[in-house]
Amino acid sequence: MITLYHCDAARSFRPLWMLEEMGLPYELKMLPFPPRVFAKDYLALNPLGTIPFLIDGETRMTESSGICHYLGIKYGPTPLMVGPEDPAYGAFLNWMYFSDATLTFPQTLVLRYTQLEPEERRNPQVATDYAKWFLGRLRAVEAATANAETLCAGRFTAADIVIGYALRLASNIGLATDFGPNVATYWARLQQRDGFKRAVAAEQKAGVEQNVAPRVRA
Repeated sequence: MITLYHCDAARSFRPLWMLEEMGLPYELKMLPFPPRVFAKDYLALNPLGTIPFLIDGETRMTESSGICHYLGIKYGPTPLMVGPEDPAYGAFLNWMYFSDATLTFPQTLVLRYTQLEPEERRNPQVATDYAKWFLGRLRAVEAATANAETLCAGRFTAADIVIGYALRLASNIGLATDFGPNVATYWARLQQRDGFKRAVAAEQKAGVEQNVAPRVRA
């Protein structure tokens, strides 16, 4: 049984969404955010104290987009993956890496310096600068979705899942009002997917059952 450690609305939502899209059985373990502060016993399992943490037999993984790639390859074949024989393979891999390295990274600094740090350490200038960084990089998604409903290969893939989470995070920290029209439409479309809705429902259900309150969001 696959086990996924997850915090409400955290980047671990990427593999949760992937699991739901693929219809794979899994166990979802909810943690308070950030777990390294509020669930110190978790450090014995994952010394980084980060989310996600996936256990699949002997496999241990901590990188959200990498976990999505792993699930698609190990438990495929699935149309969510794009293979090296496909002309869109390079674009697919680029979006998979772009999702965290380029899009989620600046958002974590916005989140940190607007919500997570103590009041005296919050820094509106840092938050503003990194919000602009994120929105500038989001121009790539705006361009890609100008004439297409998905990012690559002419269909919904794991690339849409990992980029879609970055849009969900942006919504939660107050950046969605600055989405371009194509990104806004794309994000609205992603939220209508049954797999997305199932992942949100699973997150909420597990939080209630495990008595882990959702994060306070902007």
